[in-house]
Amino acid sequence: MTLLRVDTSIRTEGSVSRALGDTFEQSWLTARPGTPVRRRDVGRHPLPADVWPRSVSTVWTPAEEWTEEQRAAAGLATELADELLGADGLLLTAPLYNFGVPTQAKAWIDLLLTEPRLSPAKGQQPLKGRPAALIVTRGGGYGPGTPREGWDHGTPWLHRILNDVLAMDVRVVDAELTLADVNPAMAELRELAAQSREQAHTLAGKVAPELAGIVAA
Repeated sequence: MTLLRVDTSIRTEGSVSRALGDTFEQSWLTARPGTPVRRRDVGRHPLPADVWPRSVSTVWTPAEEWTEEQRAAAGLATELADELLGADGLLLTAPLYNFGVPTQAKAWIDLLLTEPRLSPAKGQQPLKGRPAALIVTRGGGYGPGTPREGWDHGTPWLHRILNDVLAMDVRVVDAELTLADVNPAMAELRELAAQSREQAHTLAGKVAPELAGIVAA
């Protein structure tokens, strides 16, 4: 049994998404002691910017005509796919950057989807029903009635990929107002921010054994 953890935040110190990921991971390990955790930190170690176009170009290029760069890109896509397909559960942490998906997260997903086993064009869903936790953090408030309601374009896209494209069993854990503690203009929101973080940590701790139970079943 293996849990694949993918972190996408460019921050390490003070990262709320990573802290929530830690809570989920610890709760998962409590439910399933001894589970190996494989890590892919694309926040600190981003995938090369040119790897996706080189990998996707192999789709229409005969294998015998691939360049060394294309072969390396396809090899990296295979490595990522092997990590995901070899895991019994996925933990993906993703802060909201500029109202969308972190570049690092999108690069990981884009490259994964060039791999034939995970390509939407192939119509295969080898990950169907496999548990996935999507942890999302947002620096501001995006809930109903807020000025930026509907501005979160990252969470729906990530959920669509994991749930609809890859057919995984997805649970979302989210926290808002994460910049309140460092932004003086948001000082009056710090209590709400603390409540949001606390609720998210509680939910992460609850969701982990539920998803681990799916693996056990």
